[in-house]
Amino acid sequence: QMQLVESGGGVVRPGGSLRLSCTGDENTFRVYAMGWFRQAPGKERELVATINSGERKEYAGFARARFTISRDNAKNTGYLQMNNLRPEDTATYYCALYSGSYTIGSPRTWGPGTQVTVSP
Repeated sequence: QMQLVESGGGVVRPGGSLRLSCTGDENTFRVYAMGWFRQAPGKERELVATINSGERKEYAGFARARFTISRDNAKNTGYLQMNNLRPEDTATYYCALYSGSYTIGSPRTWGPGTQVTVSP
């Protein structure tokens, strides 16, 4: 099973930006739809954005105007560009791959997560 590793998290001030990366260790990365999710302390994990193998993108309402999901299949890597970050964006961010090319069902493979903290 493919392993995923996220990077790019950190501490940023409100209004700042971060770019998260998610790299898979197999070239079949390109076949699968992927998504970014987040979980804040005391809250359930929620969807942030998804991108399928054909690069069709979908966003949660809070992310649509500020976040951009993308992927570089040549690098087995997906990205989440986050702009104009707010304190409520503070969470652990996870990338995940679905079982196929489309975002059907629940993701099958998860990364360990990367922490994003937005604080003055």
